[in-house]
Amino acid sequence: MQLKTNDHIDAALWISFRDDPAQSIYPTHGHAWGEFIYAFDGIMELNIDQIDYITPPPHGIWLPPNVKHSGLNRTAVSHGTLYIHESLCQDLPQQAGILLSSPLVSALFEHLRQTPNAVSNAEHQRLLTVLVDQLKHAQLVSSYLPHSEHPTLQALLNDLHQAPANHLSLAMLAKQYNMTERTLARLSQKELGMSLHEWRQRLKVITAMSLLNRGHTVESIAFDLGYANASAFINMFKRWMHISPDQFRKKFSR
Repeated sequence: MQLKTNDHIDAALWISFRDDPAQSIYPTHGHAWGEFIYAFDGIMELNIDQIDYITPPPHGIWLPPNVKHSGLNRTAVSHGTLYIHESLCQDLPQQAGILLSSPLVSALFEHLRQTPNAVSNAEHQRLLTVLVDQLKHAQLVSSYLPHSEHPTLQALLNDLHQAPANHLSLAMLAKQYNMTERTLARLSQKELGMSLHEWRQRLKVITAMSLLNRGHTVESIAFDLGYANASAFINMFKRWMHISPDQFRKKFSR
């Protein structure tokens, strides 16, 4: 399903909210303003110059003005987009990436989603200005879950996206895609900048964060991701996020 792009904004600072279905796409487009795209639920995936930027809640994707991009929602996604006129983007990053936003950004997005979008309302505009100020201090990181244009690796990664609980070993995956284990390891490092094991762990973290945000229990998430028990899942999550799943839920609960 192809979605309509938003080619007009009503003010120098403007915010909109929408729910997109699974397997929906945004065609390649660009705007003369910056965008901060924040997902309340689901995983956002944007492609810019053959690089995929993927992030779950509570972080968002930053797009500077005039950056061509396309979008794919592998799952249903509920999100908000803050549009910032290019004249207000001087102190924001000049390259696209993931902004590790603060809990205040999450709280402001949730508050604004619950209130009418009154562009002329002075209080509403002040809150949008606070959002911009917060984003100026947020850390910018590269794509959390890199993508590859290599046909075989791309097919493998797509299959893993569909089944994050897949626990096949590197050797078994290599055999499944007619490669040696050593070839797959080298290809992953070259194309992704990390081992396939790290990529799979990141995929599980992203999936877990989305499920936590939707109220799933730690035990059910552990089962969905193929873990024998909750403890093994919790240890994996803490290793990557430095907080437990329950701490993550409390910190970023809506």
